[in-house]
Amino acid sequence: MDPFFLPIQISGPAEPIRYPQKILLTGSCFTEHIGNQLIEMKFDAVQNPNGILFDPLSVADSLISYLEPVIYKPEDLFYLNELWQSWDHHGIFSNTNQQDAVDKINQSQTVAHEFLKKADWLVVTLGSAFTYILKENNRRVANCHRAPANWFTKKLLPVETMLAALDEALHRLLEFNPKLQIIFTISPVRHIRDGVIENNRSKARLIEVAHQLVDKFNRTHYFPAYELVIDVLRDYRFYDKDLVHPNYSATKFVLENFMQHYVSPESGQLAEEIRKLQLARKHRPQHPDTDAHKRFLNEQLAKTTELAKRFPDINFREELSYFAISD
Repeated sequence: MDPFFLPIQISGPAEPIRYPQKILLTGSCFTEHIGNQLIEMKFDAVQNPNGILFDPLSVADSLISYLEPVIYKPEDLFYLNELWQSWDHHGIFSNTNQQDAVDKINQSQTVAHEFLKKADWLVVTLGSAFTYILKENNRRVANCHRAPANWFTKKLLPVETMLAALDEALHRLLEFNPKLQIIFTISPVRHIRDGVIENNRSKARLIEVAHQLVDKFNRTHYFPAYELVIDVLRDYRFYDKDLVHPNYSATKFVLENFMQHYVSPESGQLAEEIRKLQLARKHRPQHPDTDAHKRFLNEQLAKTTELAKRFPDINFREELSYFAISD
C-alpha cells in the first residue's frame, strides 16, 4: 500500500472499452479534459454535441434531443451581446449570424444522432446540481451566456428531479441503441462561485443520483473521477492557480486510472504507442534540416506505417503525412 495515498477500489466493466468502439462523451468541462486525450489517442469519440453542460437536466434534455434529432429554427435563438445564442447550448455555438448559428447547432444534432446509433459507450460527467431558470418564461437554461444575473432564479435540484430526468433519458437511449453502455462520473471541478458548502451539497446529490442509476440499470457503470482527485490526491498542488480546476498532473492521474480500469489491456497498450507518436509529432526541432532530425522522422514514419498496417480501422493519415520526408 502506498503510504502517501488513500487506496481506492475501482471496478471496471466486464467487457472494457477497446478500439475501434465508438464513445460519446457529454457533460461538464472535465468531460473535455478526458475526451480530448481519448481523441488524441485516436479513439473514435465525439464529445459535447451541445458544448459544455453542467446540470443533469440539461444533460438529459440534450441526450433525448439527439434521438429524433430535434431540429432548431432561427426563432429558437435569442440575441444578446451582439450574438445569436441558444439557451440549450454553450457559447461555442453562438454567432453574429443567426442562420450560421442555427446551421452549426443542427449539424451537431445530426452528427450526435448518427453517432448514437452505432455508439458503444456513453460517458456522462455531471458537474453541478444547480440550475438556472429564466424568470421571464420560467424556462430552464443550460448556459446563461453572461446575461444579467437578475434574469435568472438559481435552484439546487432535488435528487428525485434529477433521477426522473436521467431515468427517462436512459430508458430512451437504451431503446434507441440496445448495445449502449453508459459510464457516469462526477466532475472534480469545484464550483466555488456557489460557495464551498453549496458546492459540496451539489456534488453529494450528483453522487447519489449517479449511484442510484448504476444500481438500477445493468448497462451502467460509475468511474470515480471526483473521488480520485478529492479523496486520493486531496492536495492543492493538484489544482490550477484558481484552486478550482484540476491541473495537468491531476487530469493525467485520472486518465491513467480510466485507461487502467475501463480500457482493455490490448487497447491500452496501443493507446500508449499512439500517445508516443503524438509526442513525437509535437516535437519542434531546433535544426530541422539536419540528418539527425531526418532520421528521427524516418523512424517515426516506420512506426506509424507499421501501426497503420496492424490497425486499418484507425486513421493515421495526418501522422503519415507529417513524418513523411519529401524527396
